[in-house]
This record gives sequence, C-alpha cells and structure tokens, in this order.
Amino acid sequence: MIPKDCKRLAEVDFPIAAVSVHAPREKGIPQGHPSRMHLWWARRPLASSRAVLLGLLWPDPCDSLCPTRFKAEARRRLREVGGCDPGSTDEDLQKALLQFIGSFAAWDHGTNRTFLDVSRALVKAAHGQSNDDTEYESPLVVDSFAGGGSIPLEALRLNCQTFASDLNPVACMILKVMLEDIPRQGLGWPEQLELAGANIKQQADNELAEVYPKDSDGAKPIAYIWARTVRCEAPNCGAEIPLIRSLWLCKKTSRKRALRLRVERAQNTTPRVAFELFEPNHDHEVSSGTVARAKATCICCSAVLSPERVRAQLHAQRGGADVVFDAKWRRLGGAQLLAVVTLHSGEIGRHYRLPTENDYESVQKAQARINTMLAAWEHAGSNGMCPVPDEPLPPIGTLGFRVQRYGMLKWGDLFTARQKLSLTVVADAVRKSNQPALVLALGKLADLSTSGCLWHTKNECPNQVLTTARVKPFWDFAEGVPTSGSSGSIEVCIEKLIGGICSAYVGSNAGNVTSAAAQAIPLPDEAADIWFVDPPYYDAVPYADLSDLFFVWFKRALPGNTLLRDPLDSENPLSPKRQEAVQDETRKNEGRTKDRGWFEETMALAFAEGRRVLRENGIGAVVFAHKSTEGWEALLSGMIRGRWTITGSWPIATEMTTRLRARESAALATSVHLICRPRPDDAAVGDWADVLRELPTRVASWIDRLQNENVRGADLVFACIGPALEIFSRYRRVETADGHEVKLDEYLAKVWEVVGRSALAQVLGTSNGKEDNESVGAIEEDARLTALFLWTLQSTEGEVVQAKSNEPDDDDESSDEDDDNDGSSRGKAKGFTLVFDVVRRFAQPLGIELPKWEGRVVETKKGVVRLLPIAERALQLFGDQGAQAVAFRLEQEVAPGSNPLQGLLFPEIVMLPKIRGRTRAGSNVTENQSSADSLASARRQATTLDRVHAAMLLQAGGRTNALRALLKAEQERSSEFLRLANALSALYPKGSEEKRLIDAMLLSIRR
Repeated sequence: MIPKDCKRLAEVDFPIAAVSVHAPREKGIPQGHPSRMHLWWARRPLASSRAVLLGLLWPDPCDSLCPTRFKAEARRRLREVGGCDPGSTDEDLQKALLQFIGSFAAWDHGTNRTFLDVSRALVKAAHGQSNDDTEYESPLVVDSFAGGGSIPLEALRLNCQTFASDLNPVACMILKVMLEDIPRQGLGWPEQLELAGANIKQQADNELAEVYPKDSDGAKPIAYIWARTVRCEAPNCGAEIPLIRSLWLCKKTSRKRALRLRVERAQNTTPRVAFELFEPNHDHEVSSGTVARAKATCICCSAVLSPERVRAQLHAQRGGADVVFDAKWRRLGGAQLLAVVTLHSGEIGRHYRLPTENDYESVQKAQARINTMLAAWEHAGSNGMCPVPDEPLPPIGTLGFRVQRYGMLKWGDLFTARQKLSLTVVADAVRKSNQPALVLALGKLADLSTSGCLWHTKNECPNQVLTTARVKPFWDFAEGVPTSGSSGSIEVCIEKLIGGICSAYVGSNAGNVTSAAAQAIPLPDEAADIWFVDPPYYDAVPYADLSDLFFVWFKRALPGNTLLRDPLDSENPLSPKRQEAVQDETRKNEGRTKDRGWFEETMALAFAEGRRVLRENGIGAVVFAHKSTEGWEALLSGMIRGRWTITGSWPIATEMTTRLRARESAALATSVHLICRPRPDDAAVGDWADVLRELPTRVASWIDRLQNENVRGADLVFACIGPALEIFSRYRRVETADGHEVKLDEYLAKVWEVVGRSALAQVLGTSNGKEDNESVGAIEEDARLTALFLWTLQSTEGEVVQAKSNEPDDDDESSDEDDDNDGSSRGKAKGFTLVFDVVRRFAQPLGIELPKWEGRVVETKKGVVRLLPIAERALQLFGDQGAQAVAFRLEQEVAPGSNPLQGLLFPEIVMLPKIRGRTRAGSNVTENQSSADSLASARRQATTLDRVHAAMLLQAGGRTNALRALLKAEQERSSEFLRLANALSALYPKGSEEKRLIDAMLLSIRR
C-alpha cells in the first residue's frame, strides 16, 4: 500500500521523449490494433495511456515513504529487462523505472511476456498489503469519460480492476466488447466471429445480388462514383450540371485515369454533358471540376449558378443523392453515375468504365424494394422502428453538420436507396447471428456507405465520412459495393473488426462497463485508486451527434439492447445530448443553454465526482489536447472548482502531423497529461506576490526541460500551463495584498506573459523580453510579434506549419468547403497562421498593439491571423517603383551610422484595415483602434524588421551591390539588425523561401 503522502513516479519525472516516439506510431497501424474495431474520435494512444498509468501506479523510489517491498521487488524484477539496470541507489532505481516505462510504450512490447510480468508484479508490490498474496486486491482504475477505451484497456493489461463509463451508447458498445466480451470469451472467440461473419456475408450476397450484379463480361463492380446534379438556370440552356469536385479517378504515380467532359447538342433538345475516360500523361490535361465554393459552372453555356440556387435545387431533391426516375423508370434527374470501378478476374489493379443502362436498372430495383419495405411497415400501422432511419438530424447550426441546408433533415437522407437496402440487410443478418459484437462491423460499414463518402484517388477506395468529425454534402461521392470483398464491403469490415479484437486481448481479467454521465459516477465514495480521464474538449467534437450515424443502425440490429438507449430520457430516439459534457449552444439542459458557463459548471461537477470516488491516498490524471485558450480555461476552471491540485504535467506527442488538421494549422501534436491530487480542505490561502515570484523561475526551467525533450512551439506553450497551475492550484484561493481574490483567467493571462517573455529572451538572445516594454532599447513590437509567431508555430516534430497557396488537392477535404464566401478564391493565401486568440494572448501583455501591424506584418480573417510572407511586403516596403529604385539609392554613398533606408521605405501609406478577431463566444469583434493619422505615422517609421525584410527582398532580386551597402551601413549603425536576422534564421522553417533568403543574405555580411 502506498502511503498518502508518498509521491507517485508521475509526479516527479516521466520519459517524455521515449513515449513520444512510440505513441504517434500507433495511428499508422492499418489493422490489428484495438482502434480498428470501430471509430471513436480523439482516441488516446495505448502507449501514452499505459506509460502514464504506470507512473500513477508506481511510487517514486526516491521518496522517503516509498514502500521497501516495492523497491526490493523492483530491483529484482527490472534486471529481467535489458537496459533497465536498477543500480544500487534510489536514483538509479528511479532511472531504471523510467527506462522501463519508455520501453514498455513500444507497440510490440505491449504483448511481450517479460514486460507484462514485470509491470504486473511491480503494481502488485506497490499496492499489496503484505507478502501474503491472499490479501492482495488489485487497484481500481476509473475512467468516467471512457470513450474509445484506451485508458481502461491499459488498466486491464496491468491486471488492475477497471471501471469504465460513458454516457454515449455507441461508446458503451465499443467498451463492452473491448473490456467485457473479449476477456470473457477468450482466445477462441475470433474464430466464432469469423463463422458468424461468413454467414452475414452469405446472407448479404444472396439478398443483394440483383442490386449489385456482375458485369456481362464477368467483371465485378467494387464501387460506383456518383455526382449530384442541378439544372442550369440561364436562358435558353437548362442543361443538367453534374457537380464534380475533380475529374480525377486514379492519381497514382504509375497509373492515372480521369474523366473528360464534352457537350452534346442535338437539334431542338437541351444540351447535355457526356463523359469520356482517358489516361492523362500530364496533370494539366485534366480539367478542373464543375463546382467550387458551392458555385456550379455550366459546361454547356459557362453560366455560373449561385450557391443559393445550388442549395435550393438540392434542397428540393432532399440532398440529391438518389436517382430520380419517371413512372417508366427512366432517369429524369438526381444523382448521375460518372464511372464504375471494377475488378477483372486474374488481373491486377482496378479498372474504370462508363455507366450503362444496366447500372441504373439495379438502382431502380433497390428503390422499388425500399418502397415496398416502407409500404409494408406503414400498412402494419407504423409500429416499431421504421426499417430505415427516420430520426431527425441535428438542428441547423450544430457543430460539424452542414447537410441540413441541402434538404437532408433525417438520418436516412444521408444514404442512397441502395445503401439503405444494404445496411438493412446487414443489420438483419447481425441480429440473426447471435453475436452482438458484430454490430461494430455494421457501424464500420455505415461509415463507408453514405452519400458523403469521397473517392480516394490515390488508394482507389471510398473514404469514411466521419474521420474528420464533420458531416457535409460532398458534391460527388463513392458508393462502395458491400458484397465485393474490397474496401467498403462488409467482409473487409468484419476482418478489421476481428483483427482489432485479437489485438485487444490482454488476458481474462474483465472490466466493468456502464452507461452513465461523468457528473454522476455510479460508485461509492473512496472506491478508486486511480481516476484517469480524457474529457471532452470544450466544443471541439460533437460526439453524440456524430455517433448517431452509428446509433440509428445499431438499435435496428440489436433492438432492446440495454446499452442502446438514453439512460436519462426514455423518449429520446437518439443518443443522449442534454447532459453530454460538451458546449453546444444550439441545445438546452433543464432550460439552460449549454454555453461556456454551463460547460465549466458541468466539468466542475465531473471533477468533483472524480474526487468523491477517489480514495484518500489515490491520484488522478486528466488528458487535454485542445489548441484553443478557451478550451484550456474551461477545463482548468473545472479542475480548480472541483477542488483538485495539479502535481505534475507531461506533454506527450500523440498525433501524426500528416493528419488533415495538422497540415492546415498549428494543431497540437502533443496531449498534455495533468497529474492531480484532491486539494486538502485545509489548504492555505496563497499570496499573489509569492506566486508571481515563483512563476517565472518555474516556467523558464520547464521550457528548458521541454526543449531538451524536443517539445516545441504551441505544444510547449500549452505544456507550460500545467507547471504554472501547480503553483496556483495548491491554494484554496490566491489573494493580493489588499484581499482581492485572483481569478483563474487573471492568472492565466500572467502565465501567457511569462511564457512570451521567456520565449523572447531565448529566441532573440537578449534579456529585453524580461524588461519593461517601454524601456530604452526594448525590441520593437513587430520583431516581437514575428518572433513569437514563428516560435509558437514550431511543431514538436521540428517543422513549422505553413498555409498552402496552391489549389487544393482533389483528395483534400478542404477543397470541398461549401460556404459561399462572396466569390473568394478557393486557394489559400501563403503565410503562417495562428488562431487569433493565441496571438492576442501573447500580444497584449507584451505591449504589442495588433491593429498597428494589421496589413503590414499580419492579416486577420475569420479568427485566424496570418503572418505576411516577405513577398507580399514588397509593394508596401518599396512602392510601385519597386526594389530597383531603392537599390539605386543604396548604391550611392551612405553616411556612416545613419539609417540607410530612412525615407526610402513605405512611399505609399495605405489606410490600415480593421482586425477581425473573435470573442470567446465566436462573434466578430473589432479591436480598439488608434487614430488613422497615428497609425499611418507609425507605419512610416522603418523598423529593424522592415530593414531585414528589405534586405531579403534585395537578395531575392539579385541586387548584390545594394544589399552589401545596406548590410555595411547596418553593421556600422548597431547590432540590432544582425541579432534579429540571426534569430529569424533560426525560426524560419527549413525549406521555406524566407529561410533560404535570410541565410543567403547573412552569408553576404562581412564578419
């Protein structure tokens, strides 16, 4: 038994770098991983969950209260693991335990018998009452936001008792299979599932053969590529416009296939668009699509249909994913088939062909069968559930949902008739299989069988619709064939499910799963040894709304299942949302809008519940990875109000930078694991002056530690919040000398200031970051802003995220944005970007007036701040005459010690635009602006950053003599120019144009 006052290993140290190597790799495992059982969003890697759990379960051997039994057992057992020498001192033992944790995080070591035996033995040694094994009761690990189950699964791996709860019924089904069914059914269960899966596949083959027939030449269709359509409204046209993002079908390096459009005009008939298949030799041979930013271009007359009219026409078609036939089953409109993807027996690779009448005939048959099914249900009085989902979609405005404006108002509207039929058949087969776990394969199939699935031109398969946590109406879509045995088929879904189940077997020790809100954990007081959770991230993911895509099919396959219901509202046909702990201002709970205040109070209740169920000597951990400051404040507010104190903070790299969000923004690569204890009821009142004295030292030492662990940029910024909160949260409240209570938001503002000053002092090689902003010789504002911007954008992987300037790739989800933006370009502007709130948090306490630099150094739109690349600064710096005129002047004699560019830069002053930021509620705001005269005056003053950028532009223009003259004058003038240039060289990302130019410029400086 670990004494209450004995520190746990995770409160003292943690192998950040080692675990950060292994955790992101899990997401690259295509199959044979527990996460492949079923989709759940923001699932934590097993590696980080396992490592942190061990740090929570084991005491620190250097603590004087560490049980001697644990230290003796650790010295004996660690010798069994290579590289984990326990040595002779407590410090040696601590180092060996950390080495073990880092090594055990490797994917292959998760099933290694030596690692398993040693880890379990040391957990037992730490928590046992004596050497008598009969008295040992394994520690109970509680996760009340269990979601995808990573934390409780790792608790089972370590032979702990496990209690996992979640309010969401889909999450509960995943948890039940993973934590209860797999341990109880044993190693022979996958074979039983394979047999049941074969029967499901056979039933699907038999019942769907007529709607997914083979071609006349024996080829097997594996996917159909469709486009929604609208009608051109230009006079004398009326042609049908297929809405196509991209005409590419296959974009592999060695094999390319695409569509070519042509217009067919017959006398006295409406022109029509026809298609041809071809093999392009070069990318430019493939034309662009017919729709961009919800604006449709008619191929026949070049007229452009506005987003409002596109939306109105699709609304009338209820989304437009189904073919519209006349009474004689002739196609009138609706979805248009573009191409069919097939496999030929004995041949490698996919083939593409144009559609035929037989393809439409099979769709007719599917629609007829669905109509018959619904008619029979209505004739029977509409008793019970409708055979196809008729539950309502979330209201317009719900985060992540954009389909309602296009006429899709029920969940069934997301599926074509043939997809509805397929899923209904598979759901019936799952119900008859007597293997409820196979409902997860049905969920995987549903994710691949909507009219929102894109065709992936590199992998040549349908994409899942929910991986981006958004449901939006893509103009064209891919319909996988569920009986094909290829991607998008029930056979593949079952195979991946069983592979995930096999990898999730960690022993016969079963956990306990229940459906419950985290605000009311169904456990007695002081029951848990560990409370370890990964709570929702503010308003980041609408879990309940997204999961309903699975839920509507789950409950049809398993009617009456006790987990597939709302435990708080028996009348609710969908998953629980009123008490779901996410901010969602489109909904109310007990008459109150679920706004930020509601979310913070709900999180406080959840944290208070965690404190209630935790034993006196227990410990907790909370995972957080949200990149918004509001999200962090909401979480931390809940922790403080829930009476927790933070005792450790470890940022662990858990995300792959290849994911969509990481490619486009400064998304966090790390998840911060906050170690916490219940704050004592008799905790002292803190003195604000003492807190402020301790904060800079704590933050500075932590920055040094994290950088040694290769944690960078935004990851480092947010990781500093944990150690800062260790100071603040140890007190029941913090007061100033006059008795004023310091609130959390006030303290966090000071934390941002301290982090910013520490960063400036480091990257600019000066102590000025720590001095008063107005002091003589302080670094100029624009240099501070640029340096902090680039420093924050550094990733833990050592790269800086840059916005793309070219047209989006046809596989890039961002290319299908359906918001109409007053004709704005689809392409993204060049430059580096950060969310406005992060920039504001740094700027304000460091004396940086953002309005002054708007349009000169940064540009703000829609709550995102873009750092202007130097190429865009050329016009404002040099004017219409360009760098040539400035170069000519510089090549003349420059007076020693003078400003060589004085009077040459900013020849044309343009009125500054307003900063368009965002309030916490997300509404547009305008920063307080100084007068136009003072701002224009400030812009005429050439700063050191302006002169560095001017030098880089001279370098880019090949003006060598002018550049040398400028550099010589700057060296004679002061050291500020060279210091800033060197700092920017270290901050600009490798491979960027700015990095190339500034390094080349620095080579021209005479040393």
